[in-house]
Amino acid sequence: MVQKKKKDIHVGRIVLDERELARLRCLTTGEENGLAILLLECAELTDGIQQLQLLKKIGVLLRKLGGDSVNNSQIDICLEILVRIYWDQESRSPLKRATVSALSGIPENLKEKVISCLINCLREELLTVDKSHVRKVIDSIAACMENFSLGEKCMQYVYLEVLQFLHTTLVDFKLQNKNLGGQHILQNKLMHDSLVALKAAMILVQKVQEKIHDIFCKNAETSLWEAMCGLLTCFIEILLDGDFLQTVQSTAGMAALLFIKTIVNCNELLPKLVHDLLFNSTQRAHDAPGWLITSCRQLYDAVPPDDAILFLSQGTLAMLDWRSGGMRDSGEHLLFDILTVLLSLNTRLKESSMAMSVSRNLSLWTTSALDALHSDSCSQYLKNSLNGNSEAIQKLLEYIWTHWEHPLDGVRHQSKTIFKNILKIHQKTNDGSCGMTDPFFLNMTHSFLSLEWHIKGKYTSLGCLVEYLGTEYILTVDDTVPKQVLGIMLEQSLATYASDLLEKMFESHKNELMSSSQSSNWIKQWHKTWISPFLTILCEEKPSRTTYIIEYYLPKLLKCNPDSLTCMIKELQSSDKANNIAGPFHSRGALGALMTCLRAARAQGLWSTTEESAWNQLIPISLIKQALVHKHEQVRLDALGLVCETHRSTEALSQQEIALTKFFLPYNLNSQTPAMRQQIVWLMRKLFTRLRDSSQVLYKQTQTVHRRKITVHEEKTNSQHPEVKLQQYKDFMAWVCDRLLRDLFPGASFPRKFIVLNLLGVIAEVFENLEGQTYRVVQMTDILQPAYVDALLGCLNSTFEELKLLAYDLLKKLPAPILGLQDSEKLQTLLQTALDLSTSTKPYDCITASYLLALLVQQEGLLPALHALKQQAGYLSKVHEKESADKEMLETNILEVIKFLLNCLLDEIRQAERSLVHMAASNPLYGRVHCIIGALQQLSLKSVSNIAEWKETVAGLILMAFHLSAVVSPICQSSSPEGLIPMDTDLETAEDLQKILNEIRPRDTNDYFAQAKLLKTDKDREFSKNTYEHCKPSETLSVAMTDQTGQSCQVTAQMVLVCCWRSMKEISLLLGLLCQNLPLQSTPDSKDGLLMFHQVREIGEYFKCQLLQSRHRGAFELAYVGFVKLTEMLTSCNNRDLQKLPQQWLEEVLLEVKSSSPVSKLCATRRSAGIPFYIQALVSSEPRGSNLGLLKLTMKELISLALPLAMCQDEHATIPQVHALNILRALFRDTRLGENVIPYVADGIQAAILGFTSPVWAVRNSSTLLFSALITRIFGVKRGKDEHSKKNRMTGREFFTRFPTLYPFLLKQLEIVATTMDSDSGVLKLHPSLFLLLLVLGRLYPSPLDGTCSALRLAPFVPFIIRCAHSPVHRSREMAARALVPFVAVDCILPMAQSLLETLPAPTDLCIRQNHIHGTLLQAVHLLRSHFDSKQRTNSSLHQELHDIIGCTRAKIWLATRQNPCLLTRATFLDVIDILCYYLNKSKTIAPEIQNFWEATHHIILESELYTDGQTFSPVPGLIQWQRTITKLTLSLLVTSVSLQPMSLSPDAIHELTSGTAEFQPSLILSHLLCSKFLEVRFLTLETVLLWLEEMDSNQVKETNGNVLFLLSQVEDTLKKLAVQEKHPECLAKVLKILCHLKIETLFPWIASTSVMSEAKLLKWILSIAETRNISLEMQSVTLTLASKLVIHLMLKKQEKSLDSITQDLRQWVHLVAQSCGVEQQTEIRLTAAKVLIDAVPSLLANKQLYFDILDTLTLWKCIFILLQDEEQVVRDKATDIIQMIPHFLKACKKDDILFVVVNPSLAMDLGLGVLCELLQIWNQTSRGIVALIEWMLGEEEMKEDTVNENLGEYDILFDKGEFNLWAEKITFANLLRKHVSTLISQSPAPVDDESELCRLTTMAANQAQHVAWLLKGLPPAPEFSRTADHTRLSIQKVRLLNVAQLLRLFGLGAVIAGYF
Repeated sequence: MVQKKKKDIHVGRIVLDERELARLRCLTTGEENGLAILLLECAELTDGIQQLQLLKKIGVLLRKLGGDSVNNSQIDICLEILVRIYWDQESRSPLKRATVSALSGIPENLKEKVISCLINCLREELLTVDKSHVRKVIDSIAACMENFSLGEKCMQYVYLEVLQFLHTTLVDFKLQNKNLGGQHILQNKLMHDSLVALKAAMILVQKVQEKIHDIFCKNAETSLWEAMCGLLTCFIEILLDGDFLQTVQSTAGMAALLFIKTIVNCNELLPKLVHDLLFNSTQRAHDAPGWLITSCRQLYDAVPPDDAILFLSQGTLAMLDWRSGGMRDSGEHLLFDILTVLLSLNTRLKESSMAMSVSRNLSLWTTSALDALHSDSCSQYLKNSLNGNSEAIQKLLEYIWTHWEHPLDGVRHQSKTIFKNILKIHQKTNDGSCGMTDPFFLNMTHSFLSLEWHIKGKYTSLGCLVEYLGTEYILTVDDTVPKQVLGIMLEQSLATYASDLLEKMFESHKNELMSSSQSSNWIKQWHKTWISPFLTILCEEKPSRTTYIIEYYLPKLLKCNPDSLTCMIKELQSSDKANNIAGPFHSRGALGALMTCLRAARAQGLWSTTEESAWNQLIPISLIKQALVHKHEQVRLDALGLVCETHRSTEALSQQEIALTKFFLPYNLNSQTPAMRQQIVWLMRKLFTRLRDSSQVLYKQTQTVHRRKITVHEEKTNSQHPEVKLQQYKDFMAWVCDRLLRDLFPGASFPRKFIVLNLLGVIAEVFENLEGQTYRVVQMTDILQPAYVDALLGCLNSTFEELKLLAYDLLKKLPAPILGLQDSEKLQTLLQTALDLSTSTKPYDCITASYLLALLVQQEGLLPALHALKQQAGYLSKVHEKESADKEMLETNILEVIKFLLNCLLDEIRQAERSLVHMAASNPLYGRVHCIIGALQQLSLKSVSNIAEWKETVAGLILMAFHLSAVVSPICQSSSPEGLIPMDTDLETAEDLQKILNEIRPRDTNDYFAQAKLLKTDKDREFSKNTYEHCKPSETLSVAMTDQTGQSCQVTAQMVLVCCWRSMKEISLLLGLLCQNLPLQSTPDSKDGLLMFHQVREIGEYFKCQLLQSRHRGAFELAYVGFVKLTEMLTSCNNRDLQKLPQQWLEEVLLEVKSSSPVSKLCATRRSAGIPFYIQALVSSEPRGSNLGLLKLTMKELISLALPLAMCQDEHATIPQVHALNILRALFRDTRLGENVIPYVADGIQAAILGFTSPVWAVRNSSTLLFSALITRIFGVKRGKDEHSKKNRMTGREFFTRFPTLYPFLLKQLEIVATTMDSDSGVLKLHPSLFLLLLVLGRLYPSPLDGTCSALRLAPFVPFIIRCAHSPVHRSREMAARALVPFVAVDCILPMAQSLLETLPAPTDLCIRQNHIHGTLLQAVHLLRSHFDSKQRTNSSLHQELHDIIGCTRAKIWLATRQNPCLLTRATFLDVIDILCYYLNKSKTIAPEIQNFWEATHHIILESELYTDGQTFSPVPGLIQWQRTITKLTLSLLVTSVSLQPMSLSPDAIHELTSGTAEFQPSLILSHLLCSKFLEVRFLTLETVLLWLEEMDSNQVKETNGNVLFLLSQVEDTLKKLAVQEKHPECLAKVLKILCHLKIETLFPWIASTSVMSEAKLLKWILSIAETRNISLEMQSVTLTLASKLVIHLMLKKQEKSLDSITQDLRQWVHLVAQSCGVEQQTEIRLTAAKVLIDAVPSLLANKQLYFDILDTLTLWKCIFILLQDEEQVVRDKATDIIQMIPHFLKACKKDDILFVVVNPSLAMDLGLGVLCELLQIWNQTSRGIVALIEWMLGEEEMKEDTVNENLGEYDILFDKGEFNLWAEKITFANLLRKHVSTLISQSPAPVDDESELCRLTTMAANQAQHVAWLLKGLPPAPEFSRTADHTRLSIQKVRLLNVAQLLRLFGLGAVIAGYF
């Protein structure tokens, strides 16, 4: 087995001085002393590993020492040296641990000597004065007390000296910290040193606590008092010093309490002292001891800050002994006081680190409370106070409900721990109570289960309940929990939480069932609960939705019960699932589920395939082959994973696995889904790794066999012989490599190339010659042929950079002879091509050039080729003649290439200064810079050898960057960079450009938002229009110029802009790369390093200028990337001045922003351009462990600027406010800042809402952007289409707990807004903040866990929100209605709805405001929906709730009738009625009031204008809403009348419920709606009918299917009449779609007006509609579908005469189908064409009888192959369903007794061609078929296109989109055609009857071959790079012509074709 690379471990080395070595040598010269000899040998070694081994031997020798067996003096010397070795080593060194192990094993009589030596050494260390040595001393002190008993005894003697040393050290650390401002590296080191010192002091005091107690009892040792009190003072000072990290402060708090506890040593007095110190320090100071007051003076003099109280509370909880019970009542009171303080701190401390500390302390509090309950002296008061229903526990539960979805993982985890401890506490307070009957547990379980499943905290809490109460308890309450949670696992964000809960549940359930009385039969019940639902989901759900169930749930299930695998296989192969093994079209089916389960089981080692017969014993191989080419990607991946993944990495590959892999690869290399491609590569890597590892084992076995001299004859009979296996491996890998390399053919798609290059890279990596590898299965260099190498090189020209990188990584591993680069001509050609591409106007060409140069710089022959090019260019250079090492050669080549590119670039910059436009058109500048970056990335710049030359080159690069930037930056800094072409100094182009320059005017300046923009008058509009007409750019803004070769070219503004911003981009990346990778000089005066201090400052100033002044987003975004690298370098450098640069720059830019004015240089756009990026980079540069001083400074300044100071906006204050708002938005969006910005969210919300009231548009715009960013930061990224989904919402309790300052602010703002809603004067007052306020409040939702306290807090918002519903703006009323719901308690929703309805006016009221009515009704609608949809409501109370609301609704029924003139409020009141009707139908109860309500509803409908003839409406507000609402209500009543039929009700009861009036007859009503003159009514009715039919097709509604069909059968005539008469296209499309769902036979006879329409006439009419121009997609789709149904119907009737009459119509239909398959068609149309062809296959296209002409039939088959190669995967997948419709009498879809049904497109195309060839034989159309298929292969139409375009250049436009279809591969289809046509020719006795057809094909192919060969010869050198598209197109045609030649050779023709190539 191959040896893996071991991880390097730093062992260190033992070094003794000469004195110690001399002492050891003296000991070894005398008598034999093994210990001294080993020590001397160990000291003289230089390898730490060998010294480690000798130390272990010394330890063994020390354990064997006896009392008098050796000379004690010699032993003493050896022990002294050994102790010296111990002290000299690093604290975590393996050598130190080995020394400890050796010393710990010495005999007892020698331990005192060792302790004495330790004491002496320690005292020497404590006398150190070198500050750099202090940390080592502290580490040594800590190491002595860590698992080292002798060290601990040593500390018992010198603890006082150590305490004094630590005191001195901490005092010194405090002084150092004050002088290290801004030096992050030194500060972080000091923080860690302080933390280690604090911990060492704590450990030491805990170790010697008893001794300290004894001394203090004797009132002795003043020095000890001084040391202890001095350290305590240091702890308090650190605790209150904000410059220390919070971890250090937290440790100081614990240390302070430990020292107080140690000094006091009285459990009864300690709680009072601590309580006074924490909570009453200023009032109770006179009661405290003097030493405590002196040491904690700062705490007693002033109220301590919140963070200090928090850390002291943590120390109290951690250091006091709560379990012993010695503190008695005072301790219990202290415990609850600490809880009160912690909960109070939770509302005040909002920093993420503080929130984490609070949660950790609360968790610690519950642990302490649990310890107190376990004490023997636990009081009843404590038990009562800690009961689950007590106030303390309820407050903790409120904390949990609020924080269980906190953004910080740590807070969520601590919330879970708190909840677990609460359960333990409650259980402890109720000794002996049963959890099943405990009301606390019962209520909590019901509350949890009633929560929505999107709440993540629900899963963890239920999991805790399962641990304590068991799964049976949960299932008793709700037995559907497993199915519900499995359904939730379909969502990624909840999958992990759900899987953890399920794991706990099924493991607990298994244990409960096994321990129950029916334990023998437990497995059936367990499988029914946990496995059957899982298999159902696996079989029926879409594969893409089951990813997380498979990943998280299945492995845990199999681990819990491995025997489940057998049950899964049996169930999946049971009768009901076996019949549908392939599954429905949208799911994986039982076959896919089987593969999934087997894959997971094999990966876990539950079964293996070490024996060849193991596969067939488990499942048939045929099933695996079917799965490997399954339609669904996940099924194919699972099948491949089943083959590749094993539990052991050395398990040998069986012949079946090799065969299955060979079967898989050809059909799956062209996978379009990125995830599928990655998975294939990952799984194949596993297979190759396994093959490599197992080959090493097999090779060792062969060596063993040869040593045993076993005869060859004996081994030949053994198929499992290792040599046979190895040969199989070699053959397999040779096949794989050859197959992959052949798939890099011209025109191969991106997916194929991606997989191939990845797999080749994996093979090269896995099978590289590693150390310890004894056998290599494959070597890439042995397989590569010149054609394959050219194909790999050709991948560098791909437009996808991923492919370039993969090809480059593979090519650079190959030697030069394989690449053919030893040929100087080829190398020079490639070098010239790379340099030409570096100046191409195509942006991706410079990337190709960069990779080519990166490959060429690794070649030895580069310098001569480069020298030749330099001579051609006129550059002087020296020739490097001597050969050097590889590293030096690479460095030299890179340096020379960079110099050459730099010289070229400098010349081009000088030309650009004269004419930038000319350079943009002919020689863009950015390509050269990109190539320089690529060359620099090939070398480690920190270890270059030629320092002087590199320093000069770096300086030149930096100056070049500044020079180039000065040329191009004016474009990017222009107010209109997208349209600016600058003035050139070239006189020839100046006149041509003057016209363009006159058209471009700056559109924005720094004062563009300085004043409020008022509405323009008519005069202003006319003036603006004239100005705009004068200034607007022309449509085709371009200038004719000539390039360097004299050819004319068009220069557009786009070309200039691309040249400039990409140049800026590359400059920024280059400077960022230099800052990141170049070694920096150590001091300003030193000459080391390649990057100088002054250069760093210049680069910083450059980035500052670009970020603060550029307007082009691409320019400043990439400048930000480079600037981030610069700030990271500055943060980590050792120079103090450079470290302070970010802070200095930040202060400067904040000052500039603060003082911004219209004349400022800061870029003023609506989003402040690069200013936010600049500040974002500076703020994010702070180390994560720091105190974030820059962030705090920035946020404080920005928020003060963003908040408006007064209502009147000062002009000079507006610009800073806009910048501040935009910068805040960037900071809140920055993921690197994470939760550190959360404390400022509330202020940001206030700034955004207040900014929205500004009269200046720019302020309002920036406020809106900031508000959007904050909504995302608070509620999370939107993950669904539902705008109001609860996934992006939170409860009111959680929101106001996290942002408490928003409560008074929002309430006040809402009150201000609400006062503008009701105006007695009738004047409308629109408040700008209304929308934002309602948007925030609408994101909240109520929770059943919210108690009365929370509800009372939210109550003040309710009246204001209700008043907001009176807004004159419709959208505001809707938002107010939605915002009201979360502020009403769950049990108060219905009373609130009733009270709102009661406020509605009566018809007799004098003042009726329709806006008020509408807003009130909207709120009632949302409340009712929330109430009825709530999971907390049970059906038992539904009837009473309906009874209460119905009475209130009927009292205001006039609002739904004609008495109400406002159609909008009528429609909204009808919504209320519709909701009630829906739930009346759901209740299925009969009562007088319900019957009266039905009658009233029927009366409203029948008396409405909808059913009154002659009623017309003018277009008034609400008309469409009313039409849609009343139609929706009518249709819902129709559904109700239909759905009641299957009920067990009497006919009279049904009549009473549904027919309150005799006029309400469903069929008549439906017909009336269909014929309504109102468009909206017809459209909605048709949509609803269509929805009924689609539901029936999908079997979603089973019980009403027959009734709906009966209802539709009664309106068929109406539908047919409507189809002929309908004029509106959308309604007509719906009608035709409904007819498509009906059986075609039932539509005839079709009576239209007075005539009868036959099938042929109907077909002609449908085709005429389809041929109409400009029809909608829906109409195209439905006409194609209906026409196809008619065609199939007519053809199957077999009426010859009728068919002759419609021949033209049939051809028109074929043309329509072919046209619908074109690439220019929309996806929906192509999908429809695929469905049409699926229906046509069994009856027309794959029938034994040929219905159409053979050419028409072949046209339809060609459509199938076109769809199978469609670019859209959904179209291809749909087209593969055609294979399922192939009749069983055809053999082409059966191979090796395998029935391929649900297959992927690649195999479907192969099978489809086989089916077509077989059908040609059945139809006796072989001759015409072969000719037609060869014509397909020739591609006549494409060659005509090539002939037309042969003289056109490739580079006509800047961004060429290329071909439409990036998935189809012409060569793949041509090769398949050749394969099947050759088989057809060989199987047919007389393949072609007409020789003239063959001659015509031969002549045609020969002409094409001659033309293609002529075009190929005309291409320039290296055409695959210079003319990529032409070269690829001609190469494809060449392959196709060679395929045609092979086919014609079978007839004795075609030799002339191959001769042209």
